[in-house]
Amino acid sequence: MLAVGVQANTDNLGLENANIELDNGFIKINESMQTSAPNIFAVGDVTGKLMLAHVASTQGVIAAETIGGTESSPINYTDMPRCTYCQPQIASIGLTERQAKEEGHNIKTSQFPFKAVGKAISIGDSEGFVKMIADQDSGELLGAHMIGPEVTEMIAEVGLLKYLEGTDIEIAELTHAHPTLSEAIKEAALSLNNGAIHM
Repeated sequence: MLAVGVQANTDNLGLENANIELDNGFIKINESMQTSAPNIFAVGDVTGKLMLAHVASTQGVIAAETIGGTESSPINYTDMPRCTYCQPQIASIGLTERQAKEEGHNIKTSQFPFKAVGKAISIGDSEGFVKMIADQDSGELLGAHMIGPEVTEMIAEVGLLKYLEGTDIEIAELTHAHPTLSEAIKEAALSLNNGAIHM
């Protein structure tokens, strides 16, 4: 596998004629997706934010709402789900362990393997794990990183918890159906306080 990064594709669009500012080749926008020309909006990869289809879609909704006179909540790019559709799947949201430390959080981390999840074993796909990073003092979930079966689907549960500023206790206490792959999320949350049941 080779990842070479991305670059802006904004050449020969005549942006300079519209007084649209660029940053390293990407179109600069504000929280409402407005460019430096207030009547021109930009969304998607051309903005250089988080280059994912669901981010572009959310940006498009905000741009449309702004144009229509509806107030929108700004995008928290850190809490956007990031998914890689490979085998095994990869998904993450929020801060990495290093980022959380750099932001000054006193953190606790856990990692729970899919090989200890009954559903993963029964479908013959038990490689991978769920890792969680939480604030040691408040318990607020700061980030989650997953590698394994259907994690691109499972990341939504963690996204909702983060959106509601939930804690490790709340997700650990939530009953998850059995057998499901999402039990790995519950067990990872329990592990943050050394309470995993199936390890």
